[in-house]
Amino acid sequence: MGICLSARIKAESPCHTGTSSRNAEVNYLGQFSHPNLVNLIGYCLEDEHRLLVYEFMPCGSLENHLFRRGSYFQPLSWSLRLKVALGAAKGLAFLHSAETKVIYRDFKTSNVLLDSVCKIILNKTSHLTTKSDVYSFGVVLLEMLTGRRAVDKNRPKGEQSLVEWAKPYLPHKRKLFRVLDNRLEGQYTLDGAHTTANLALRCVSMDPRFRPRMAEVVKELELLQDPKGITQKRRHSNNEAQTRRLVSQKSVANSGCCSTAYPRPSASAIHSN
Repeated sequence: MGICLSARIKAESPCHTGTSSRNAEVNYLGQFSHPNLVNLIGYCLEDEHRLLVYEFMPCGSLENHLFRRGSYFQPLSWSLRLKVALGAAKGLAFLHSAETKVIYRDFKTSNVLLDSVCKIILNKTSHLTTKSDVYSFGVVLLEMLTGRRAVDKNRPKGEQSLVEWAKPYLPHKRKLFRVLDNRLEGQYTLDGAHTTANLALRCVSMDPRFRPRMAEVVKELELLQDPKGITQKRRHSNNEAQTRRLVSQKSVANSGCCSTAYPRPSASAIHSN
């Protein structure tokens, strides 16, 4: 899948800000260059209408590959979904970096375009926080895990919100299969799926303080590309837990020795002769 030398035109909804501010915003967006950002080639502003011209991404959007059926849109494999997630995470991490400090605001599957690499469309800026983007990324990651849309009014009442429906299953290895896309069966390890699910769960935490930074998300997804990395991470976590237990046991043992060697004085009154 090579990059084709044609353009994709994305029509924007009517914008009611001044022409000068719209020009400034588009010029600002055009300054960014990153392997995981779709290149903004040009734009056209006429009255209240705005057209943005991007490089052509021949494989379409993540939304199409996840939710549309047909011979053209084949289901993405587990490994490809992880690669797409990593590419999108790298794009967001770049925007959140100290050099750029841009909040994406509208991150969703339709704005993730596929080629030989995964790229995201940058079409507006926002005054929200980076943790808002992290939450949106977590929702997209859940969509990739489950094959379901973030909101689907056609499903039963308790399943219409993907986050609320999936959350109770994500921390549990034995229950996780109930929410995973059945088209992925046999393509993933239980450890890999569980690690990915827990990453998504942290991203959609209701408390923004508990959501990871996108740079941390990138590191975890890079480990997930290699099953050995997950095994090493699990062993490292187990070793750390074992070390903490040993230190705790040693501390308790030392505390017991001290109390035997140096007993506390009794609280009885002292009588003088």
